[in-house]
Amino acid sequence: MPEAGRRPWVVSQHVPYEGPGLVARCLEDAGWPVEVVRPDRGERFPDVATLGGLVVMGGPMGVGDGDLHPWLGSERDLLAAAVDAGLPVLGVCLGAQQLAAALGGTVTTGPGPELGVGTVTLTPAGRVDPVFGPEYGGLSATDVPCVHWYQDTFSLPGGAVHLAATRTFPHQAFRVGRRAYGLQFHVEVDAALAEAWRPHLPGGMELDGPSVARIATTGRRLLQRFVALADGDPG
Repeated sequence: MPEAGRRPWVVSQHVPYEGPGLVARCLEDAGWPVEVVRPDRGERFPDVATLGGLVVMGGPMGVGDGDLHPWLGSERDLLAAAVDAGLPVLGVCLGAQQLAAALGGTVTTGPGPELGVGTVTLTPAGRVDPVFGPEYGGLSATDVPCVHWYQDTFSLPGGAVHLAATRTFPHQAFRVGRRAYGLQFHVEVDAALAEAWRPHLPGGMELDGPSVARIATTGRRLLQRFVALADGDPG
């Protein structure tokens, strides 16, 4: 149950099938109220001063598609304001690209799509990060199981800490400050979210049950560590 007096975390969701999944569960388990905003349906973003935290999800649109989706610019403004205010921020896939762009990075098209169940490899900084690092209760291995579903990539904004990479897309995760994270990959997927994705997956991309369960186990652990940062718990 949400704890009284806490400001809500806002989740910006861009399409019906890319909901917050395990992100919302971990927030709710920690007593945070969660409000989903749908800018694609004309819903307005709240003022940053009303937020307990901000999560920006993925979607098929790109950072440069402002002509078709004018809210993308407002979302970047909100991301920049949330980071400036020191709020916990999480950007996933498109959300990570939006976060990078909001903080001065450049979003470009990668060499080709990276799709399906796989892993990302933690950098040396990732192995000692408060969310990913094993000494903080994060991962015990350097490879993080996840789902890849993207083609765009981004440069790291100034001051960002590089946390994870793949060979094709070296900028997979970063942290700015202490509580703002961008993840190009997906660890928020559970069985329900995987089922919602299934009709929209590219041809040949499959999400089998055992892989989703393995990703969900790791994702829950990482997301719990991220949510703990909102309460000021360093580990």
